[in-house]
Amino acid sequence: MSDSSAGQLRRLRRLLTLLFTVMNAAGLILFAWLVIKADADRGTQRLDSEVQLVVTGVNRLLGYSGGSLVTAFIGQDPLNDKCPQFAVLPGGTPAFAGYYSKRRCVSVDDAFLDGLATQAVRAARPLAGYTRTPDGQSLYFAVDPIRNSERQYVGAVVAVTPTAAEEARHDRYTLLVVGACVLLVAAVGGIGYLLAGRATRPAVTALEQQRSLLNGVSQLLDGVVHDLKTPVARLRALADAAQRNPEAQAELLPRTIRLAGMMGDIIDLWPSRARVTAGVEELTLAPLMLDQLVETLAEDIPTDGARVSVTSVPTRVDGDATLLRRAIGNLIGNALNHGRHGGEDADVQVTVLDGRVIVADRGPGIDPEEAPKLFEPHYSGGGSTGIGLAVVKWVAEVHGGTVRVYNRDEGGAIFELSLPTGR
Repeated sequence: MSDSSAGQLRRLRRLLTLLFTVMNAAGLILFAWLVIKADADRGTQRLDSEVQLVVTGVNRLLGYSGGSLVTAFIGQDPLNDKCPQFAVLPGGTPAFAGYYSKRRCVSVDDAFLDGLATQAVRAARPLAGYTRTPDGQSLYFAVDPIRNSERQYVGAVVAVTPTAAEEARHDRYTLLVVGACVLLVAAVGGIGYLLAGRATRPAVTALEQQRSLLNGVSQLLDGVVHDLKTPVARLRALADAAQRNPEAQAELLPRTIRLAGMMGDIIDLWPSRARVTAGVEELTLAPLMLDQLVETLAEDIPTDGARVSVTSVPTRVDGDATLLRRAIGNLIGNALNHGRHGGEDADVQVTVLDGRVIVADRGPGIDPEEAPKLFEPHYSGGGSTGIGLAVVKWVAEVHGGTVRVYNRDEGGAIFELSLPTGR
């Protein structure tokens, strides 16, 4: 997956998450606002019910005698000793002695209460709502005007109750709702992120498959180029030798044909490797003599003055001849290229026995810390492409074998390819 494609998918996932979260958050905010408002309305209704119950009850206890307002019965009622507190006041009408409930539940100025009574008398209708005293205290009040037998307004019953407790309760409820909404929005965001991931998963899978395909093609091309480099050079050398020495053509022609066949095997190797790695194709193993394969291969490898000696005992293994030739050829080629000091010619010793191919050189050896990395694709400690030894490791694994590297006591490196022996 390219960085730009991966970035676009990440941005798309974040955008989908944001849209999902915003849409759900908007619904939650609206719901929270409605819930909070409904709670505030219920609080107002509770306060209103408390004061309305008082003013209605006190109004029923009032009477008239000789045209005068009688409040004597109020003192005998339980309302007189309970909250909310109340008062019966003239409210700007011809004066009469005001009456105040025995229990004072809130500290409020008598003139302030009389002002509320005056408003109701002048409006000629009951009043109710929130108000604030001069000292900033919040109250809820209800005022019910009083009319005499002639239907004239002669005063009002005023009841007040503090709102601090109700406001504190409502604030706690609001915080609870807001906190729940925040948690829900966070949960919705997490769910949205997961859903967005599921929505973009097919695109991610497709891009990963594309990247895998491109990597496979790249490795295929790198491998073909790497493996054909030496045979092409050798084929050109044989052709030049045949052109300069016509009398040697009979000897060089079979080697040229074998080399051309090897190049064909290389071209077939990498697509086959890709199919086997992908699980599309299974490797077909057949009995073969490993010692004969190595001896023939050593004859055809160009040494350019270097020395390649083979010591072998008859060894039979089950394997793919093309893959094994390529792996062993890579080991010998690696020893020829890197297993020498300065301008000296390489001296490579190949030993075949018990299903093992041991390639030893007399070069500078291998750094033990670098040894595990030598078989990784595209890793090279000597300026090569890093493909050859990775192929050796793969060939060993698909044959159920192993490959390892270590240093020889007298100097130089040893690469050992071990394969299960045939029966």
